[in-house]
Amino acid sequence: MTLPPGTPDLEVLALLVTVAELGSLGAAARRHGISQPAASMRISALERRLRVKLLDRGPTGSELTDAGQAVVAHARTVLAAVGDLLDDVGRLRAEQAPRLRIAASKTIADHRIPHWLAALRAERPEVVIALEVENSTQVAALVRDGGADLGFVEGPHPPAGLGSRVLGTDDLVVVVAPDHPWARRATPVTLGELAGTALLWREPGSGTRDTVWDLLSTAGAPAGPAAELGSAAAIVAAARTGMAPAVLSKLIAAPDLASGALIEIPSADSARLTRKFRAIWRRNTPPSGPAELLVERAARLESARSPAPERSESPR
Repeated sequence: MTLPPGTPDLEVLALLVTVAELGSLGAAARRHGISQPAASMRISALERRLRVKLLDRGPTGSELTDAGQAVVAHARTVLAAVGDLLDDVGRLRAEQAPRLRIAASKTIADHRIPHWLAALRAERPEVVIALEVENSTQVAALVRDGGADLGFVEGPHPPAGLGSRVLGTDDLVVVVAPDHPWARRATPVTLGELAGTALLWREPGSGTRDTVWDLLSTAGAPAGPAAELGSAAAIVAAARTGMAPAVLSKLIAAPDLASGALIEIPSADSARLTRKFRAIWRRNTPPSGPAELLVERAARLESARSPAPERSESPR
């Protein structure tokens, strides 16, 4: 289909409709962000193209002619149809936009994912991200069952049956309240002491819990918990009361350490108090497209923050 000669463009039709609404060429020009002379020239060009007079210009304003009113009535219909067209195209674009479903453990979601997603968005702003936050075991289950395209977990081992890549490491710290007896100790705490102490633990399935359990198990069977709590925030709050020591991500403990609400206890085995951040995926569907880019950008950011080996790990 070709447009007939003399077809006006949509912008000048919108300008004419605005003149009709405001009763002033100058006011219409301001609404459209152009000068009054420019608006007058565009209307004049439209009159020449249509070969009809649209406006009677006078010192007190501009008034539509009968022909102008008829053109405005048609223009409103045309502009409304164009608006509907653009709305539908926008919906189609949204439906066709690449989507990436990710799941992340709570620590990673709170402290690392925002930076990683910002890096992805800088290169692929059209990608729509859906994020689900669970503990590491639940994240692995979502990826394994197809509920997420990509997962991010922390812990000592890659989840069974999944492909994975180490992105970086996270320091763990032993913390107590200022009035806890350990706050006055002069010697570092050992893994053996930690194993023999009732600590504040995360719930089963947490990557932090798995990491700490594995570390302490090298020195002996860990003692029963002082409490099992479902979030790092709950552990921080309990530790502040002096109930028991806790082993936390330094990312989480940092604000309370800075304020003095918690005290970091040096560890004789500090070199081992770390855990790994991993990207995980289904074995037969390694990351590609936006997912691969997200993994690469996350690895780059973590390497710049704290250099660590970047490698894929074989499923167990």
